[in-house]
Amino acid sequence: MKILIVLAHPELKSMNGAMFERAIAVLTTAGHEVQVSDLYRAQFNPVSDRNNFTTTYDAAFFKQQLEEMHAVESAGFAADIAQEQQKVEWCDLMIWQFPLWWFTVPGVLKGWVDRVFAMGRFYGNSRCYETGMLQGKKALLSLTTGGSEESYLKDGLHGDLAGILKPVHRGMLEFVGFSVLAPQVVYAPVRQSVEERETLLVDWGTRLEGIFEEQPIVVGGY
Repeated sequence: MKILIVLAHPELKSMNGAMFERAIAVLTTAGHEVQVSDLYRAQFNPVSDRNNFTTTYDAAFFKQQLEEMHAVESAGFAADIAQEQQKVEWCDLMIWQFPLWWFTVPGVLKGWVDRVFAMGRFYGNSRCYETGMLQGKKALLSLTTGGSEESYLKDGLHGDLAGILKPVHRGMLEFVGFSVLAPQVVYAPVRQSVEERETLLVDWGTRLEGIFEEQPIVVGGY
């Protein structure tokens, strides 16, 4: 199978970096094809504007969705965006590896979505959610938190993690047609010992060995 892993963390020696590298090792050893998008090392530009395109639909007024649809018709996406779009279309499973920052994905990953998930390419003409253009593909969020597991329960300090992740699960991934697998969550790795973190990495690898046997979760609407 074909897997795209998108890493959004500035430090490769972090737990996120370790999970990223463990995923690559386990999946390639299992015989899968793996491509990566390491957004910080690639210095990916998260700012969405006319630099997304090599063509112009309306030079007098910028409306991104109209420019995206024009770029689909004219092969007018900038090279960095076209490359990422091809990776997304290529994969059977997409994994995002990131730290939960301010209750969402890091800005560079949100900017990647803003620029890459183009109208006319991944959604549009009433094709979204269950009819999104990427239907048949699966997506998985693999993330770390600063707080403990107890703080992300329904009655915890921060509230239910499933609710926190819903704008990503539903509003980004399911919107373009992905089926969503249960998230892989490592709570407060900074508070864990080296041995505890290694156990979590082993568990992550074990899960990945059978990842294509997993069924999607029910995210639900807003």
